[in-house]
Amino acid sequence: MRKITLILAFIGMITLQSCTTNNDNIDNDTISEVFEYTNVNFLPNDYSVVLTYPHTIFNSDMVLVYRLSGSFQGEDIWKLLPETYYFDDGTLDLRYDFDFTRFDSEVHLEGYDLANVTNGYKLNQILRVVVVPGYFGKNNKMNFNDYKAVVKALNIDESKTIKIKQ
Repeated sequence: MRKITLILAFIGMITLQSCTTNNDNIDNDTISEVFEYTNVNFLPNDYSVVLTYPHTIFNSDMVLVYRLSGSFQGEDIWKLLPETYYFDDGTLDLRYDFDFTRFDSEVHLEGYDLANVTNGYKLNQILRVVVVPGYFGKNNKMNFNDYKAVVKALNIDESKTIKIKQ
């Protein structure tokens, strides 16, 4: 009887040892989001705007900011920031850049003569903030410049874009 108990205990130990858990360090519960900010104006005070998120994002999340720069054949053209425009002589005309925290993104308009930049670059801008889960960006070879590719790769339903008027 003792030998049978030992054999069953040994088989039980082997069986339990072969059990594994799926611990691949991927947070599948984190959902990517898009926040759209309309009526964004870069005014002469400091030519920057703060885009406050509707809720705090995780420390590990990354943020991409896109600016609506026009449309072509009914499709919006989104440009990833930083975005730079040059004078004909090759010097900097203006540049959109940003930084972010868990609470907001600050978008800056930089340049040498911003007072004389046309209002089409300063007023009534539309910006989109895409929240990218931290695990996703580290191991993905996605082209972040292509807004549509980012939305597809992150499986974002654009009808659920959170719209915020500045």
